[in-house]
Amino acid sequence: MKKRYLIVALIGLSFLSLFVGVSHITPMSLLDFKSEETEIFLISRLPRLVAIILAGAGMSISGLIMQQLSRNKFVSPTTAGTLDATKLGILVSMLLFANASTIEKMIVAFAFALAGTLLFMQILDRIKFKDAIFIPLVGLMFGSILSSVTTFLAYRADVIQNMSAWLQGDFSMIMKGRFELLYISIPVILIAYLFANRFTVAGMGEDFSKNLGLAYRRVVNIGLILVALITTTVVLTVGMIPFLGLIIPNIISIFKGDHLQKTLPHTALLGAIFLLICDILGRVLIYPYEISISLMVGVIGSGIFLYLLFRRKSYA
Repeated sequence: MKKRYLIVALIGLSFLSLFVGVSHITPMSLLDFKSEETEIFLISRLPRLVAIILAGAGMSISGLIMQQLSRNKFVSPTTAGTLDATKLGILVSMLLFANASTIEKMIVAFAFALAGTLLFMQILDRIKFKDAIFIPLVGLMFGSILSSVTTFLAYRADVIQNMSAWLQGDFSMIMKGRFELLYISIPVILIAYLFANRFTVAGMGEDFSKNLGLAYRRVVNIGLILVALITTTVVLTVGMIPFLGLIIPNIISIFKGDHLQKTLPHTALLGAIFLLICDILGRVLIYPYEISISLMVGVIGSGIFLYLLFRRKSYA
């Protein structure tokens, strides 16, 4: 899987994404800077494209880091309770800080996401039978508990509809002034690249890492902080996007191996490409209406996840 092919695909899909939608926009119409088409392009289409690329790259890298640190190919924010912990944090911020700003909600959600991810990693340390399939099942059960608590509290506070609508992954409401929180993903991705070699060593196990002089716990904590930060910004801005951090790193590892510094750029590119494809399909399948990105990624991603499971069984 050549990087240049991924870059070409990303550029082509990005161009297509800019001109697909209910409002008909052509490149020629953008020559008039005062036209309605230009305003729609700058206020809606361009911010939407940037949000898709940052969310796709960020969530894919989050899954890559989690899989490396947990030494399990089926661990991701979806299967480790990170998304569910973030959702619980958002609900808590809504209930306790009704007039809180987006940044304040982010801080609370980040704290819950980090706590939930750390708790999942502690659960992993206590599991004796670390089967590749058993661990994500534990994560899914852990996430279901958090989700049930969130649903119960939302029903009690009569905000269940508000929560469900707000956390449904959707790019249709992304426009200028409502996506800039995702820019936090850029320095986080850069930090992940700088720590890529350390994450690779940490993925070989605590004893091996310490023998090489690596501060294992500190590196793991840094990785989990990066995962929680990216997940929080994506959920707050776009909503829940399942399976993205699970399938993209697995696809890349099949072709490129498990060295993070080599696979991280490919993972970011393929994650953005996959999310662009799902978003474009969601816009054209029932045109002029739109299918939410969480539904598109959930359907396609679950199919790929099943394929990965069967592939593992075939090549066991």
